[in-house]
Amino acid sequence: MQTVARRLGNTFGLDRCSVFLTERGGGAVHLVASYEDPGIRNHVVDLARYPELRRALETGTVVSIPDATRDPALAEVFAVLTSRRVQAITVVPIAWRGVPIGAIFLRTFKDGAELAEQEVEFCRVVADLTARALRQAHHFERLHATRGGGSAAIAVERERAAMLGFLRRFLHAFGDRDGAWDEGLLARASSDELDRLVGVALTVLTSEAQSR
Repeated sequence: MQTVARRLGNTFGLDRCSVFLTERGGGAVHLVASYEDPGIRNHVVDLARYPELRRALETGTVVSIPDATRDPALAEVFAVLTSRRVQAITVVPIAWRGVPIGAIFLRTFKDGAELAEQEVEFCRVVADLTARALRQAHHFERLHATRGGGSAAIAVERERAAMLGFLRRFLHAFGDRDGAWDEGLLARASSDELDRLVGVALTVLTSEAQSR
């Protein structure tokens, strides 16, 4: 999660990029990774202070606020946002089988550009891959606890390792590519095409994990 926050924060030049995860059953929400404070690992947050995060988790849709210092929902934190020179806020849900299990929170500086549509789509791809990696990790831990390891647990662990390795390389490759956000292939890809590419990547990863 820290890799996701760091790479997205560096790539887009953000004021803040954080990853939040929810407890099972809709319990507390935890801040598990932060671009601006890498030491954060598991901090319970008050959703009353993050109405935009609460909306994304409740609706399962991307929340975009072009001017955070003028949005009525954020009136209570206008002073903080102004002092930090915040401009736009985008919250991308991390969902598994249609149910939000967390979110990627992105915040830009004042006078900076709002995230473009293709950049938000890229973040949605990252969120989808992150959700799958998290579920694989959870599945592995459950198998290991109930069966004490074995071939099934090893297979899941291999797929999880392949997924995480792909996600790290995916972020690194696009973050370091010149013009990746303005003139690269991603900028011309439709949402359907991005979904297709994710499906192809997941098929390759599963095959790779099984062949080891």
